Amino acid sequence: AQKFTISGYLRDSANGEALIGANVFDKLSRQGSAANTYGFYSLTLPAGQAELLYSYVGYGSTSVSINLQRDTVINIALSGETLLKEVTVTATEEIQRTTQMSTIEVPIAQIKTLPALMGEVDVIKALQLLPGVQSGTEGSAGIYVRGGGPDQNLILLDGVPVYNANHLFGFFSVFNADAINHVELIKGGFPARYGGRLSSVIDISMKEGNSNEFHGEGSVGIISSKLTLEGPIVKDKTSFIISGRRTYLDILARPIIKASNENDPNTDSNVGYFFHDVNAKINHRFSDRNRVYVSLYTGLDKFYFNNWSRYDPEPGEEGLPTEYENKAGIDWGNITSAIRWNSMIAPQLFMNTTLTFSDYDFNIGAEQGTTIFTPDSTVRDFFNLNYTSGIRDYAGRIDFDYIPSPNHYLRFGSNLIYHTFSPGANTFQTSYDIDTTFGAAEVNAYELAVFAENDWKITEDLKINVGLHYSGFAVEDTYYQSLQPRISARYLLGNKTSIKASYVTMAQFIHLLTNAGIGLPTDLWVPSTARVAPQRSHQVAMGVAHTLPNNIEVSVEGYYKTMQNLIEYKDGASFVNAGEDWQDKIEVGNGLSYGLELFVQRNVGPVTGWVGYTLSWTTRQFDNLNNGEPFPYRYDRRHDFSLVLSGKINDRISLSGTWVYGTGNAVTLPNARYAAAPVGPQVDPLYYQYTTVDYIGSRNGFRMPSYHRMDLSVTFTKEKRWGERAWVIGAYNAYNRKNPFFIDTAYDDNNELKFYQYALFPIIPSVSYRFSF
Repeated sequence: AQKFTISGYLRDSANGEALIGANVFDKLSRQGSAANTYGFYSLTLPAGQAELLYSYVGYGSTSVSINLQRDTVINIALSGETLLKEVTVTATEEIQRTTQMSTIEVPIAQIKTLPALMGEVDVIKALQLLPGVQSGTEGSAGIYVRGGGPDQNLILLDGVPVYNANHLFGFFSVFNADAINHVELIKGGFPARYGGRLSSVIDISMKEGNSNEFHGEGSVGIISSKLTLEGPIVKDKTSFIISGRRTYLDILARPIIKASNENDPNTDSNVGYFFHDVNAKINHRFSDRNRVYVSLYTGLDKFYFNNWSRYDPEPGEEGLPTEYENKAGIDWGNITSAIRWNSMIAPQLFMNTTLTFSDYDFNIGAEQGTTIFTPDSTVRDFFNLNYTSGIRDYAGRIDFDYIPSPNHYLRFGSNLIYHTFSPGANTFQTSYDIDTTFGAAEVNAYELAVFAENDWKITEDLKINVGLHYSGFAVEDTYYQSLQPRISARYLLGNKTSIKASYVTMAQFIHLLTNAGIGLPTDLWVPSTARVAPQRSHQVAMGVAHTLPNNIEVSVEGYYKTMQNLIEYKDGASFVNAGEDWQDKIEVGNGLSYGLELFVQRNVGPVTGWVGYTLSWTTRQFDNLNNGEPFPYRYDRRHDFSLVLSGKINDRISLSGTWVYGTGNAVTLPNARYAAAPVGPQVDPLYYQYTTVDYIGSRNGFRMPSYHRMDLSVTFTKEKRWGERAWVIGAYNAYNRKNPFFIDTAYDDNNELKFYQYALFPIIPSVSYRFSF
C-alpha cells in the first residue's frame, strides 16, 4: 500500500516552547511517534483515513482527522491550562513502553516547588533526590552517579558541555531554573548519540522565549535575586529570553565592614563574595522548515579580601611612614555559547547543525605591597603570585533524525571538539624585576565522534535501541580510539508491565584531578596523554517497569559497572605542588560499582512526588594506594533513601517536603597515634622534640554517622492585576539534625585522643518573594 508522511512541530500554545517528547498516535493503525528535542515529529502511515491523537503529560490532548493522500505538514499547539497547573513528574510516555532505561525527566515546574537551601531553587539538587544519584557532602551541588566521580557526568546546556557547574564553593549550581525548559538525567543504557563520559548525561535545554506575548518573572530571596524577561521580537517568527541572577552577600556585608573600620583610621579592610550569571537566547523561524537559535551563558564567582594599614611613627619614634597593602582572591566562571540551525530536509528527515564554544577558568591570586615614604622619595616593594587553570573548547556537530516508518527511528551524526587544557600555570612577580611563569604547559587535543542508532520496534512487545559510537582523541602525537556498542531493549508483559535490559561501553578522554573536600574549584581538568590512558567503562543493567492505578509508576533496576584508568592524587599530593607535572602526582587504578534502585512516582493528581531507594556498593583499587587492596569510594553509600511530596491545599496554598537518609560517607582516620623521635643528631637526648605519627589501617576504613534531613516549604500564591505573586517560606534541615560535615582528631583534657564531629548547616529558615507578569 502507498504510504505518506505526516510531520510538523508540537509546541505549547501559550508560549511557543517545544514540547520535547510529546506524542502523536494514530488510533486506526495503532502507530505512533514522539517529538524530538526541538518538538519535531514524523509519522509515516498508509494512505487513507487517519485519526491522530496529539498528547503530552500535563496538557490537554488534541484529535485531528485526515484523509492522507500526500505528505502533509501539521503543526500542533497544545494547551496546559486544562489540568489547572497540576505538576507532572516524569517522562511523557508510560514508563513501561519506552525503550530507554535508567532515564528520568524532571519538569521545571516540579523543581520549582521543592524546598530549597536559602530559598535558591536548584536543578542539580533536585536530581540528587533521584535513586542512583549521590550528593557528596552536606549542601553540595556535586553529582555522583552510580559510583562515578564528578568528572564522569556529561552536563550539557543547550548541547554545550559545562565543566564546572558550581556556585558558592559548590553549594549551588550554575543553572537558573527560570531560564530552563527541560531537564533529563540518563544514568545507564546510554543512546549512541551521547559519549565522552562514563557515568551520566544531564541534558538541559534553555527556554526559547515566548513567541506570542511579552512576559517576565523573578524572585527576591535572602542571598540572591533574579529576573527573567521573554517575548516576541517579531510575533510567531523571532523571540528572545534573557535571565540574570546575582547574590548580594558582599553588599549586605559592606555596612558591617565599614563600621568596623571606623574605629581605626589607619586600617581599612574589605572582604566579600558574590556570584552572578546570565542566560540569553534568540531564535528565528525562517520558515516551517528552518529555524536558527543563538544561546549564551556566562557566570562568575568571586571571593576577595583586601586589607590596607598605615604606620605613622610618633614624635621621637624611629621609623618612616609606611603603608601596607594585602590583597587575595579567588574567582572562577564559565562561558558557553551555541549557534544552531535545524532544518526539516524532508518529511522523514530532520537535521540539526551546531557550532559551540565553552570556556572554564579558575584563578587564585595574592599580592603584598609595602610603600615607604622618605623625605626625598617613595619606595614601593611588591610581591604577586597568581595561579590559573582552565579548559576551552571549540566544537562543531551535525545530527540527523530519520524516521522512515513507525517501526524505526534512526539517529546518526558526528562531532569534532578542539580542546585547550591549562592544567595550572603560576605567575610570580616582584619589584626586583622578577617576572616568571612556571607550571604545566597548555595542551591541545582533538576529540572526534561518529555515531548511529536505531530505535527499532521488532514486534508489538519487543523494542530495542541499538547503536554504535566511535570516538577518537589526538594528543601529543598519540591517537586513542574506541568503538562502543550500545543496546537497550524492552519486552512488554501485558499493557502495564515490561522487562528492560541494557549494555553499554563508554570511553572518556578527559580527567578531573580533585582534592578531597567540599568541591572547591581547585579541581583541574587534564587530558589523556601519552602517559595517561583514557577512562573506560562497561555497564549492564536490568529492570522491571510497571504502571499502577492512580498514575503511579514503579521501576526496579539492578546495575553492574566496571571502570578502568581512573586517576587520583598520590597520598599528600595536590594542585599546590605547582612546580611538578601533574602526571607525576597521580595514581592510576580501577573502579567497581553495583547496586539496586527502586523508584516509585506519581505523575499527576492533587499530590505528586516520588520515593527513591538505592542499595549500592562502590570500590576503588590502585596498586600504590591502600597496599593495593580495594577500598570503599568516599561516596560509597550502602543505603540511600529519598521521599519527595508536593501538593495543594487550595488554589492559593501549596506545600512541599523532602526527607533524605543516607549511610555515612567513608573516611580515612587513624587507628592509632604514637610518638616518634626525630631523625638526626640531638643536642640533649633529655629534650628530644618528639613528633607524632598516625597509623592508618586502611583507606576510607571508617564511616561517618548516617545522614538524614527534612526540608519543608509552603507557598502562598495570589493573582494580581499585573500577574501573579507568591511568598515562599521554607526551612532547610527542619528538625535541626547535626549532620557530620567532617571529622577531626584532637586530645581532650585528659590527654586522650578523641574524634570530633563537625556539622555545617543547622536549621536554616528562608523566605523569598516570586512574581510573574
